[in-house]
Amino acid sequence: MCARRGALSSRADPPARTPPWTRRDVRRPQPGPNRHRPAAVVAGRPIAAPLPGRAPDLGRRRVAAVTAAQLRGVVERLVAAGQWAPGEPDIVIVADAGYDVTRLAWVLRDLPVELVGRVRGDRVMRLPKPPRVYDPKGGRPPKHGPEFRFAKPETWPEPAVTTRTATANYGKATAQAWDRVHPRLTHRAAWLDHEGELPLVEGTLIRLEVEHLSKDRAAPAVWLRSSKTGTDDADVNRAWQAFLRRFDLEHTFRLFKQTLGWTRPRLREPEAADRWTWLIIAAYTQLGLVRPITLDLRHPWEKPTAPHRLTSVRVRRTFRNLRQHMHCPARAPKPHRPGPGRPPGTPNKHLAPRYEVGKTVRREKTVTALQRSKG
Repeated sequence: MCARRGALSSRADPPARTPPWTRRDVRRPQPGPNRHRPAAVVAGRPIAAPLPGRAPDLGRRRVAAVTAAQLRGVVERLVAAGQWAPGEPDIVIVADAGYDVTRLAWVLRDLPVELVGRVRGDRVMRLPKPPRVYDPKGGRPPKHGPEFRFAKPETWPEPAVTTRTATANYGKATAQAWDRVHPRLTHRAAWLDHEGELPLVEGTLIRLEVEHLSKDRAAPAVWLRSSKTGTDDADVNRAWQAFLRRFDLEHTFRLFKQTLGWTRPRLREPEAADRWTWLIIAAYTQLGLVRPITLDLRHPWEKPTAPHRLTSVRVRRTFRNLRQHMHCPARAPKPHRPGPGRPPGTPNKHLAPRYEVGKTVRREKTVTALQRSKG
């Protein structure tokens, strides 16, 4: 999930990523410290806030419930901190195709959020039901409209919104949006335990197509779904631009893990993981502050870059040269001998705690089988 700067500078958009951490001296898996590190952009200011650690694997049926609980906690903390007030635009949450945007939108419908997520290109959804016409034969009125097959353009009606935007890296971006498109839900997966009639979770379906990718590669169309209805041109452009912004965050977390060593320490306690995370954030901030005064130490295969566009990896190569000329607020270290520590050959008497992983329970996939198992 990601935040869109600039176009989304007037709202808070919390992204989250889950880097797995290995833990030493542990023979069995245990919960944590798999940490989410969200950020928000409010009026152009980046904000970092802690998100609870990822819960253990509870099966596909509860993935949406756990994700919704974590997102609810983040949104409530943002509202409590004064980052959102009634009357302001909704908070935009962007997700990839691995999340059930329809279920999240239904569970979080009482919060001021807008869910934007990617959907597969082979999905089939339904259009709004047509106006009711008197039928002398009677019968139940339809609940869903005609089918909308992503892979068959002949099933697409005229889009409600069409925008064309010139981009620097992808050529011309064309976005088509259809309003009040919804999936036909069944009592399966996340909706297996839903009581009563299944709801109609309507939203805006967006098809994004660009002329080319980097190095003139072919660009397949991308399908996005927003939980907001009645969108206009600005809403559609903001949705797909926020989704593209997610890739910038992916590269940022890749820098954290591969270059700065975010997940390299084999930490044991979640508190230690939090302290190490804030140290990584401080190091990343320092790389951004010294960018204007660094020299470009590039590899022979790298192209020259303007000083204000140097990446954090290239700034880090020069950082050790700058550190020699910086003032250090701490005093000079005093030489001393290290402590004796544990004598060689002595076993560790303070063993790490062990956590039971439980057992995997086979869950029924249909509501009929679930009722039969309950008797």
